[in-house]
Amino acid sequence: MKKRKDKIKFIVDYFEEHQPNVHSELQYTSAYQLLVATMLAAQCTDKRVNMVTPALFDTYPTPAALSQATEDEILTFIKSVSYPNSKSAHLSAMAKMLMAEFGGEVPDTMEGLTRLPGVGRKTANVVLAFAFGQTAMPVDTHVFRVAHRLGLVKDAHTPDAVEKQLVAQFPREVLSKAHHWLLLHGRYICMARKPHCETCPLTAICDSF
Repeated sequence: MKKRKDKIKFIVDYFEEHQPNVHSELQYTSAYQLLVATMLAAQCTDKRVNMVTPALFDTYPTPAALSQATEDEILTFIKSVSYPNSKSAHLSAMAKMLMAEFGGEVPDTMEGLTRLPGVGRKTANVVLAFAFGQTAMPVDTHVFRVAHRLGLVKDAHTPDAVEKQLVAQFPREVLSKAHHWLLLHGRYICMARKPHCETCPLTAICDSF
């Protein structure tokens, strides 16, 4: 089973049966909270982010509140995540731009989101897909790795290239769920250093197995 369309069908059929209600492991209740949590999750675990966001959101429940905080004040809440200094600076600048240019509302377009400091295409796609219900395929390190190992992409050397090919192949109605399927598969089974091939349900379609 080498054709990519066959691989995609195998993946969709398997995960629709076994993980039909997959969702993000980040904890959030609004587009604003998801945006902040996703920014914090860059090169950091969701578990660690979920440990720091409750106090952060209690203190700064809105973009308006966050925009009034100094970088040092934000840093006290997020100092245990990766790259806390740069992230506190990005969160401060992001909140200020939300207030100045977007009326305190998280934009629901790729163009608007990627204008925000510290927000790249992957973060924007997460917000579009899971805060606004739009069809999107965020590509993080797990999705990037799994897509290549399974052979779902060809000559895709950047996250943007992987995203483009996956969007073209997965059925539109499951595209956002497919992001979670691939991400969680990479996080818990198809790990970077020691993949658990012995328990992987996708070996039949895996180019690397």
